[in-house]
Amino acid sequence: MKSVRESDLKEFWHVGQELPVGHALTSQYSPNIWPEEVPELKQNAVNFYRELERVARNMLETLAMHFDLRPNFFSDMIKDGNSILRTIHYPSLEESMDPNAIRAAEHEDINLITLLVESTASGLELLTPEGEWMPVKAKPGQIIVDAGDMLSRISNEVIPATTHRVVNPEGENTARYSMPFFVHPYSTCLLETTPSCISEDNPEKYPAITAGDFLYERLVEIGLIKK
Repeated sequence: MKSVRESDLKEFWHVGQELPVGHALTSQYSPNIWPEEVPELKQNAVNFYRELERVARNMLETLAMHFDLRPNFFSDMIKDGNSILRTIHYPSLEESMDPNAIRAAEHEDINLITLLVESTASGLELLTPEGEWMPVKAKPGQIIVDAGDMLSRISNEVIPATTHRVVNPEGENTARYSMPFFVHPYSTCLLETTPSCISEDNPEKYPAITAGDFLYERLVEIGLIKK
């Protein structure tokens, strides 16, 4: 991942996992904060979160079939997982903003997969294996799926993490809204290399690590957690 100095031109609101009181993982996840001014937000957000979890399970079960694994190999990892629904606002550009900054600098997501429902404007670009940036935009009713660092690690990089960015608008200077769903395993889930992805030509690259420890390491690495 390329290191950049400029801050991304965005702001966002997180919705995390909602677990019942007394659940073993409650202490591992930050509690959601629900604004009293919008009382309907909680129910709508949690319903959408659950629907995206369902879609993620379907995607991961299909992926398990591809690797000749038991159907729930990947989907079991996200049961009560530390997934995040992020509502992002990319404001219209102002003169006071850093001219070198873009809406989201190139990066790979930390999680297993990311579901990207349709946004209000274009700007998302994926880096192709040939090193070219390709614009991508979900049409109404479509969901774009990105592979994250955890899936790349489990698959021994057979599935590489998707490098992507969100560039500033060209032409009309408008705001952009998007709602990615970052699909994470539960914190104590052990991320181990899938045996079928290990070969003489592709030897095992990573030792086993829990999803919680890996997330912590990556957040420290990118500066979101200070040691």
